[in-house]
Amino acid sequence: MSIRSVCVYCGSQMGASPSYARAAAALGEAIARDGLTLVYGGASVGLMGVVANAALGAGGQVIGVMPRILMRRELAHPALTELVVTESMQERKAKMAELSDAFVALPGGIGTLDELFEMWTWAQLGLHAKPCALINTDGYYDEIVNFLDRATRDGFLRPAIRALLRVVPQLPSPSAFFTDS
Repeated sequence: MSIRSVCVYCGSQMGASPSYARAAAALGEAIARDGLTLVYGGASVGLMGVVANAALGAGGQVIGVMPRILMRRELAHPALTELVVTESMQERKAKMAELSDAFVALPGGIGTLDELFEMWTWAQLGLHAKPCALINTDGYYDEIVNFLDRATRDGFLRPAIRALLRVVPQLPSPSAFFTDS
């Protein structure tokens, strides 16, 4: 499968560590540098704004997808290549999936996990064969990774399904990473 676009899920907040913003900026720049399109939640705030600004600053194409209900709360980014407004969160997730060839999560909260885990679940069900990755910046997701490994050991998650979610500390070249998947 050829990767042309990468969906990035991440927080609408900056988080407590400056390393999260550095990771978001590095990923946005890498996506643009690799000639890929960034697909993300459409906000101008938090890590979402950082990843979008970095991709745009590096000359990349950026598509934001935001439900109408969040337009006021998350402040839609004013300088995107394209902003798609949906009527619901479910429509947002489906549109982001449609526009993306791979899925990546940076640090974030329950929305970030919901979106990535839904795409991982869709891969498990055979609804798509697109790669999924979790960027574990400074060990942010260590406890979740430990839980997933335990769920695998305890028989609730088959090893082949666990392997569908790649966990890395950073993603310097999205094209190379996803081509090697």
